[in-house]
Amino acid sequence: MSMTDTDNVLLAGASGVFGRHVAEELTTAGHTVLGLGRGAENDVVADLMDRDGLLRAVEGLEIDTVVHAATALREPPMRHRDMDATDTLRTTGTAHLVEAARAVGARRMIAESMVFGYGYGDFGDRVVTEDDIFGPTGLDAASQRHVDAMRTKEELMLGTEGIEGVTLRFGVFYGPGGTEAVVDLLRKRKLPAVADRGRVLPWVHLQDAARAVALAVRGGRPGEAYNIVDDGPMGFGAHVRAVAKVFGTPRPPTVPAWLTRPMPYAHRVCTTNLTVSNAKAGAELGWRPRYHDCASGLAALTEW
Repeated sequence: MSMTDTDNVLLAGASGVFGRHVAEELTTAGHTVLGLGRGAENDVVADLMDRDGLLRAVEGLEIDTVVHAATALREPPMRHRDMDATDTLRTTGTAHLVEAARAVGARRMIAESMVFGYGYGDFGDRVVTEDDIFGPTGLDAASQRHVDAMRTKEELMLGTEGIEGVTLRFGVFYGPGGTEAVVDLLRKRKLPAVADRGRVLPWVHLQDAARAVALAVRGGRPGEAYNIVDDGPMGFGAHVRAVAKVFGTPRPPTVPAWLTRPMPYAHRVCTTNLTVSNAKAGAELGWRPRYHDCASGLAALTEW
């Protein structure tokens, strides 16, 4: 696919933590970025949940690529209901954005997705790839809602006729704009480290994740999904301890996972054991993480 260096990209969620990194990477790659969001700092001020307002806001625009990086999370989700607004954004909001993409003549759409779409649970030693079922059924009701919403978002982005959809399944984010909240909680002695008991999660540095978006604008096969994770899966508790060590905060106490049950969503994440392959992203997008694991990414963050 031949593309000029002045592709216009409409970036939904441009003012969010991840969106700011994406805007920077896209601009560096030579794209003209128009930020879409509810705040006045955006180029296109609209709410993805307001279909008519969104379609009015994009009227007259000519856009090559639409990137969906919008989220409804202001702070780390602890309870399942903290994900409600994000789940609705993944379904209804995405449907509205697809309509807007058609209205502006976009030929490509990039979706921010998540590895938790493979399910919350214990995958054992098996390395999950893009060929595994995304959005499985048979989970507990609360987890099923989140997974269904992630599957719907991907189906909407990948299955729209006339638009080349690519979806990026990110690991757990950390890095500039994300890790500060963890450091703050550790300094206040409000964040324990859960005993991982061999469980690991896939992680990705925010800047590495944003670079994958820029690569997907020009590369990646239409209709395909790519896992965007680093090379060093790490338990949630181990990550918290690593942050404490790098930033010199008080050392968090290690607690058994069952103590997190009053925070059911956090408990579900902490007790998930999931290793994910990034080989396809390397082969087809040319993406490799600059920060191969959390240790190198956190060390760079202190300098940053």
